[in-house]
Amino acid sequence: MTDAPTPRYDVVPTSLMASMPGLDFVRKIFAGELPQPPIMENVEPFDSTAEPGVVVFHSVPGFRHYNPIGSVHGGYAAILLDSAMGLAVHTMLPVGTGYTTLEFKISFIRGMSKDSGAVRTEGKTLNVGRRAATAEARITDSKGRLIAHATTTCLVFEIPKEPT
Repeated sequence: MTDAPTPRYDVVPTSLMASMPGLDFVRKIFAGELPQPPIMENVEPFDSTAEPGVVVFHSVPGFRHYNPIGSVHGGYAAILLDSAMGLAVHTMLPVGTGYTTLEFKISFIRGMSKDSGAVRTEGKTLNVGRRAATAEARITDSKGRLIAHATTTCLVFEIPKEPT
């Protein structure tokens, strides 16, 4: 882990998000210049990077992420994968454009536990068009072994301007 400042969690106003290119918006969240979405409080990402069409972040699964059968709940992986794919799409969007997930599919390859250590999640766009975008993501462990992978389709839309 890094000595990054303690992240703030809040919802960024839509008007602020719409005022900048998606890549700038995602980088400002990762740099702590904008608050992280509250959902990320559950996974505490660190060492996050964003380039056009690609985001990478790390997280450590813990005992608090366990399900009743004694392993990390699939929802933990779902948060990581959906976030990585959505943010990868967001990095490709121009000013005034947003997205939402229409669907995603996850394949779980191996389990995680509190002993897994840091996992790496990487999301990459496959195609970003005017109305739809597709992306994929992978979670790997510290040895580079695949834990889970996913694909998504996102709806791309113009963010309505607020009345003045």
